[in-house]
Amino acid sequence: MPYVEVNTTVKGDIAQIWAIVSDMASYPKFMPNLKSVVIEERAGNTTVSKWVSNVDGRIISWRERDTFYHDDYRIEYVQISGDLKKFEGKWQLSAQGDDVNVLLTVDFEFGVPMLAALLNPLLKKKVRENSEGMLAAIKKLCEEQKGC
Repeated sequence: MPYVEVNTTVKGDIAQIWAIVSDMASYPKFMPNLKSVVIEERAGNTTVSKWVSNVDGRIISWRERDTFYHDDYRIEYVQISGDLKKFEGKWQLSAQGDDVNVLLTVDFEFGVPMLAALLNPLLKKKVRENSEGMLAAIKKLCEEQKGC
């Protein structure tokens, strides 16, 4: 099962960066690969969100349960339906002096064992590129807001 972990350092206030990271419905405004993120349900610190992404011209969609741990600046997500057999991970923000480390992990499985050996390396590369793009977009948005 492929696993991707990416991180970046952003200058700014952790609470303001958290506000951007935890507002998933706004991601399509600054992440070109995302066509839509719709929050379908809210209950306590949990949401159910529907995501539609365009990866090299292929539309991929899924629904996920997002659990927000506001005091820890962490979001854990798990796919509840969609195009992959498994898709889960977390966002974690941690203060490091005047900077904030933003970590994103993705653990996924394509779900077709006969094709896994062929497709998993390609999918892992695409997931890494997309994850790095998400972090770069968040960093850029923060920098445009002059340090969040």
